[in-house]
Amino acid sequence: MARTLPPVQAIRAEIDALFTEGRDLVEVIEDVARLGARLIIQTAVEAEVDAFLGRARYQRATAVADGEQAVRPGHRNGHCPTTIKTTTGPVTIARPKLRGTTEAFASRLFGTGVTRTHALETLVIASFVRGLSVRDVEGALADALGPEAALSKSTVAAICQAIVTEYDTWCRRDLSCIELDYLFLDASRFKMHDGQRAEPVLAAWGITIDGKPIFVGLAPAAAESTDAWHDFLTDLTARGLRPPLLVVSDGAPGLITAAEQVFPASLRQRCVIHKCRNVLSKVSAGDQAEVKAAFWDIFDTSGLQQGDQEIEPGPALVACVQARIDAFAEAWSTRYPAAVKSLLADRASLTTYLRFPIEHHKRIRHSNFIERTFGETRRRVKVIGRFPGETSCVSLVWAVLDRAARGWRGFTMTSKGLRTLHDLRRALLAPPSRLRPTTVPATDSTPETAAA
Repeated sequence: MARTLPPVQAIRAEIDALFTEGRDLVEVIEDVARLGARLIIQTAVEAEVDAFLGRARYQRATAVADGEQAVRPGHRNGHCPTTIKTTTGPVTIARPKLRGTTEAFASRLFGTGVTRTHALETLVIASFVRGLSVRDVEGALADALGPEAALSKSTVAAICQAIVTEYDTWCRRDLSCIELDYLFLDASRFKMHDGQRAEPVLAAWGITIDGKPIFVGLAPAAAESTDAWHDFLTDLTARGLRPPLLVVSDGAPGLITAAEQVFPASLRQRCVIHKCRNVLSKVSAGDQAEVKAAFWDIFDTSGLQQGDQEIEPGPALVACVQARIDAFAEAWSTRYPAAVKSLLADRASLTTYLRFPIEHHKRIRHSNFIERTFGETRRRVKVIGRFPGETSCVSLVWAVLDRAARGWRGFTMTSKGLRTLHDLRRALLAPPSRLRPTTVPATDSTPETAAA
């Protein structure tokens, strides 16, 4: 009869077996991440039991040298399944059962029952972030839980290479099958090189004409310059990406210029949340709450009516909100001229979203759709301070965003909204050709011959 493996060894065997099954690479990486979390937590619990009993697994109390450590009576008596809640989902571990002890064992990590752990989850994240460097992941786990917690070098190396290879393939994929209504652009900074400032990683994702979210592009850059953004967007179009109806971004000058150059027919929306921050940065602390409320009142279009009917998305709604901007400027220009100037500088691009379906307004007037995911990426990498290099940085950011993209919420598409988008697409991206020439062609006839 085959001997049952201890839980830690059984998990390691599952991880090593994943790379011999011929499954899809992305699924394998996800399963390795989940099993890695189990491995670390299981190892930590087993280490606690060793410390509680004063001896390792299979070691007899009589074999422990006197005076080296306190030895308690009792022995292990199998395992029972216990679920640990994490922010990425529940993880089931084998909790050791003890018999013959003079006091009950309670894990300092997880308590006595089903609970939530954050400390070990941070360790899991740090380990798999550093997993892009074999020595880093082994060092992180060995420092925290001892050398027995580390994955094998071959497994860590396989994870590293798998992520890099998958990212390279993703960066070369054909984009001609993607047609977007909305394209969100943003960048986030990460430390990639020793002794250097944090450098940007440029990202693009959007909403298709079917209302589905899609992660479009990711690339490192030395700066958020016009050239960097232009190269990034040109690469996307070279691989077949068609112009979107609306480009949503913050106010970075290089990004705006590049987007207007590469997608001249697309409309552009300036993130209203970023603009609110810009305005409030020029207002004293005592008045910020009042100015903030007044700012958001500008863009509250609920209940706006023209006569007996609600104003539909389009020029009339844009004009109404622009009139509110004028009223805001008149009310605050005396006290905070710099804040008003900041608002008026982008007034046209702040109301572009009002031409689109009303059910999309609250999600296309800002770029938080992309910022929230970047925030999750920064949270995961914060524990290591700096990446070991550019390849590691971009590969990991892609891995996090690619997994996060599967949980993104799409847009509701109504028949009325689809008609609005269709009309905008025809007007912006496929304007009808003129039936008649704009000028009368020249002829050889002279007035005299014509009179004759």
